[in-house]
Amino acid sequence: MSHAMSGPRSAPAVPPSEPLSAPGPAPAAGAGVSGYRGTALVTGASSGIGAAVVRRLAAEGGWRLVLSGRDEARLARVAGQASGTAFAADLTRPGAEARLTRFVLDRTGRVDLLVAGAGIGWAGAFGTMPAADLDEVIDVDVRATLRLVRQVVPHMVAAGSGRVVLIGSLAGVVAVRDEAVYSAAKAALAAFADALRYELAPTGVRVTHVVPGVVDTPFFDRRGTPYRRARPRPVPPERVADAVWRAVARDRDEVFVPGWLSLPARVRGAAPGLYRRLAARFG
Repeated sequence: MSHAMSGPRSAPAVPPSEPLSAPGPAPAAGAGVSGYRGTALVTGASSGIGAAVVRRLAAEGGWRLVLSGRDEARLARVAGQASGTAFAADLTRPGAEARLTRFVLDRTGRVDLLVAGAGIGWAGAFGTMPAADLDEVIDVDVRATLRLVRQVVPHMVAAGSGRVVLIGSLAGVVAVRDEAVYSAAKAALAAFADALRYELAPTGVRVTHVVPGVVDTPFFDRRGTPYRRARPRPVPPERVADAVWRAVARDRDEVFVPGWLSLPARVRGAAPGLYRRLAARFG
């Protein structure tokens, strides 16, 4: 079960001095500008869930949007539609997370919301997975996300507020056959979300874990294996974006999309032996 991925790995990083599109200066914090919510940074924003989140935030209004992704052309189109600023970058490259964070801070002075939506998948028997693909899934889905959060969170703590939204996957909660490394990567994000939430509780910074099931995005085409299961049925990325917005607006720690997917997660937690027998039988 998978959700979305960022653009092609070959997309060049845009130097901080050359945003693809840049609206006017953001209002200063506390400036009293009506409707101003803050600065939102969204990764994996060139397509899929990330692009849908950008559109949802733009529709709400009041957000200064900064978008990051690896596909420069698609990222520019999404940014143009949302009146946002685009910074094309491969966040697995050394120092890319620091350059992106500095880019945002230089232009807006703060990050109020980080939606970490970049991710890739790989499907097939673990024994046949090329080492390079294994490394890439871990690098994109785990290392790059953690390094970016590590750059952004200190600024939120200094401001006394902010929210980190991590886009996970049901595969990381219950594990999925033939997606061993992807499941492991998303399980790492789930544990990270919980641990970071406990750590940041006294600071005013909040952490949200969004857990989609199957989402109708180019994810499956790009991983090279189509989605063949009858259930759960894919949901549109806009549904995940709506869940992200509700979680932000209602201060939710964790949300499943669709909501009924929390049931297998609860069964696994309450009766792991039973869950494993069912999973082995029905997949």
